Amino acid sequence: MPILRVTVIACLLSLGLENSAQAGMPSIALTDLARMRVQSISFFLACFLACSWVVQRLWNSLRTDFPRLPRLSYGRANGLVALWGLLFLLVLTMISGARELMTPGAWKKEGLTYTLAEAKPLVTASVLPSEAERRAALERLRIALWTYARSHEGKFPPDADAPEVPEEAWRVPDPSGMRYVYLGGLVADRGESPLPYEPGIFGGDRLLLRTDGEVRRVTPEQLRRALAPGGR
Repeated sequence: MPILRVTVIACLLSLGLENSAQAGMPSIALTDLARMRVQSISFFLACFLACSWVVQRLWNSLRTDFPRLPRLSYGRANGLVALWGLLFLLVLTMISGARELMTPGAWKKEGLTYTLAEAKPLVTASVLPSEAERRAALERLRIALWTYARSHEGKFPPDADAPEVPEEAWRVPDPSGMRYVYLGGLVADRGESPLPYEPGIFGGDRLLLRTDGEVRRVTPEQLRRALAPGGR
C-alpha cells in the first residue's frame, strides 16, 4: 500500500534523526550539516510522494468522465511527476541562460540561486583638485606667457596655439584635459584685463590671470562683468 510505504519511510527518517539518548545509552548522531541535508532530502521526498498520490487520485477521478483513460498506478504517478519535474527544470535552465545572455555579468551565483550583481559606476568620479593646485597650474601658465611676452615686445600670444608655450601649460589640472579659456592680443603689465581663465568644470568661483600678473578668484558674475566690452 502507498500509505504504508510513506509511513514506514517517515518512521525510519524520524528514528535516524534521533539525537538524544536516555539512561546513558550510546547513540550515533549525525553532524549538523548531514542532519540538515537529511532533513532537506526527507522533506523533498515527502512532498514528491504526496504530489504523486494527488496526481494519481486526480487522474483516476477523470476516468469517470473519460473512460478511455488508462488507470494510473502509484508507481506510474511517481514517474509522471518526475518527468514533469525534469521538464520544469529544463525550462527554468533555458530561462536563466537567456537572461544571462541578454544581461551578461548582471547576475552572480550565491549558493544554488543567482542574485543581481552590484552595479558598477560607468564613470569613476574624479577627485577635484584643491584651489592651491589650481593656482599653481595657473602660475605655470603665467610664467610661460610672460616669458613669451619678453621676447615679443611685451605682447602675449595671439592665440593658444603658440609653439613657444608648452601644450601642458594650457591644460587645467583635471583628468578631462580641458584647456584654459584664453583671450589673446593683449599686452603684458598693461591694465587688469582677463588673460586666461578656468572653464566652468570646477563649479562655483573660477580663477583667472590678469594682464598685470595677478591670479584672482572671481564669481561667475564678476567674470561676466570683466569679459564685457567695457569691463576690459
